[in-house]
Amino acid sequence: MQTIIISDLEGGVRLITLNRPEKKNALTGAMYDAMREALAQADASDQIGAVVFAGQPGMFSAGNDLADFMSGAGDGFSASPALAFIRQLARTRTPMVAAVDGIAVGIGATLCLHCDLVYASPAARLRMPFVELGLVPEAASSYLLPLRVGRLRATELLLLSRPLEADEAQALGLVNAVLPADMLVEQAVAQATKLAALPRGALAASRALIRGDQAQVEAALEAEAKAFDAQLRSHESQERLAAFLNRAKPASA
Repeated sequence: MQTIIISDLEGGVRLITLNRPEKKNALTGAMYDAMREALAQADASDQIGAVVFAGQPGMFSAGNDLADFMSGAGDGFSASPALAFIRQLARTRTPMVAAVDGIAVGIGATLCLHCDLVYASPAARLRMPFVELGLVPEAASSYLLPLRVGRLRATELLLLSRPLEADEAQALGLVNAVLPADMLVEQAVAQATKLAALPRGALAASRALIRGDQAQVEAALEAEAKAFDAQLRSHESQERLAAFLNRAKPASA
């Protein structure tokens, strides 16, 4: 089974669908690699004008597959497919749209900060539980989230891992609209099609102006990556991650 499905639709839209429902779309290294390549190809293509991220009904992504992630942790975060994807995500020039239904945990939530448009179902629930796992925020979220919602709210969301429901996410400016689940991907694709139809030069220049200082985003991303790598090697993180993985095992294990 393909865990990442890449569909190039009419109108110049590339749809990236996370397709690992039995694990709530938890991301493996292979899935990160597939998404990174899909974004890089979109940037290199004259045919693809926008990208849409979508999950399965009721689930966007549970974040990292921690068992898969920890199996490669000996090489550090700096060598991980997750960081390679995050770097590509931050640098992608092609407009990106997210269609979030259900859980969006960790990178499932921080990915949305890099998207130009975000649509959510009423069941969407964003959560960033990095600190409780002994880690630090990633994907430049420590920089981007305070810009969007203010430092105090960002502190609550990033340090206390408070879940964010769809309506509140919209009120805070993290989501464009909350839509019925059966309309979600259709609306995201429709808006992406509109973006893809715009004059490419004007779109790229306007997008760069709206998004602001790219160098600052990348600097934050790299500072986070260094701190993440250090924490990943720490005793407290190893202890927290092991406890999480043990709780996640089925009783028969």
